[in-house]
Amino acid sequence: MAYDTNNIFAKILRGEAPSFKVYEDDKTYVMMDIMPQTVGHTLVLTKEPAVNLFDLSYDAAQACVSTAKKIAPAIMKATNADGIVLSQFNGAAAGQTVDHVHFHLVPRYEGQNVHAHAHVKGDMEAIKALAEKIIAAINDLN
Repeated sequence: MAYDTNNIFAKILRGEAPSFKVYEDDKTYVMMDIMPQTVGHTLVLTKEPAVNLFDLSYDAAQACVSTAKKIAPAIMKATNADGIVLSQFNGAAAGQTVDHVHFHLVPRYEGQNVHAHAHVKGDMEAIKALAEKIIAAINDLN
């Protein structure tokens, strides 16, 4: 499948669509998922135009995992989660809903159910407020 430069994540990376950004460097962009599976669900996007992991360069893949490692402790601190899941989907059959490589950081809480992936739109004000807490936690941890 050819990369679609008009997918929503490509538009976000170009500043053509809004997002709740929590972190950015030269190779990755981290934002809140607006259809969170749990409170604090965050996405690590590669800036490289790639549909799936198979199209992604090793350098970009390493950058995404490195960024996830940097951001995960801040998410844990800001949310008081009991654990966190790192996942990445390739193809619709695997659950990929946007054809741009991205990694999910999904905080998990004891006794709490997880929403289905990409089904329930979250409260935008609550997501914005949590993004600010995660940003503060990133700054505190660095």
